[in-house]
Amino acid sequence: MKIGLAQTKFPQSASEGLEIVKDMIKQAHQNHCDIICFPESIVPGLRGVGYEVDEYNHDFQTSVLDEICALAKQLKLAVILPLEWTDELGLHLVAFVIDENGEILGYQTKNQIAPDEDFFNYVPGSGRQLFEIKNVKFGIVICHEGWRYPETVRWAAVRGASIVFHPQFTGSVPNPEFYDYAMICRSVENNIYFASVNYALENQGSTTSLISPTGERLMGVSKNAEQLLVCNIDTKQADRLLAKRFNQDLLQ
Repeated sequence: MKIGLAQTKFPQSASEGLEIVKDMIKQAHQNHCDIICFPESIVPGLRGVGYEVDEYNHDFQTSVLDEICALAKQLKLAVILPLEWTDELGLHLVAFVIDENGEILGYQTKNQIAPDEDFFNYVPGSGRQLFEIKNVKFGIVICHEGWRYPETVRWAAVRGASIVFHPQFTGSVPNPEFYDYAMICRSVENNIYFASVNYALENQGSTTSLISPTGERLMGVSKNAEQLLVCNIDTKQADRLLAKRFNQDLLQ
């Protein structure tokens, strides 16, 4: 499978976010990617991280989803599209999965909200999903979940995921080395690929990276660089050895 990880600039508006997504999808198509993943809440942007973000508009969010589904179908390219999204419980951070036929396979909610996100009315979701594109199973964990709650990655790995995608926003942080090592941990504690996707930021605490099932940083993007990282992965190398040996009964 050839994956694309889109390290984009932070959108100045929801409309710009949509244009960024469309441009990167076209780049991924030109690079013959099978799937592309974007940073956390690429439309309209993530609240509370130092940028102005448009007021939530559900009609616009729905139109974004419809337009990207149509583009995915046209270019025969699967898309992981992180958005703000509302339901009867409130405002969520989610990542939609759209297959190469433009069909929505579902979405993963961010279930572990960072403490400072409580002030921006984000509501944690519930439940986890496993997705499959071209016979490759994968999971999604969103930012804080992947850094601080390794159980979210384990959940996907024990159920057959050979790769977990990690849309995130990490700006200036006091201990950036933690984030590099956390990516490696999520990989080697499960023996899967870990694909983390951040924004291009001036004070960027974590860069978009692909980690191998043995903990090697296969590819990465420089800080503050708008770039599509493209990499072929051999899912047979993700043997999930340690994930398969996990004994849930010991936690009873």
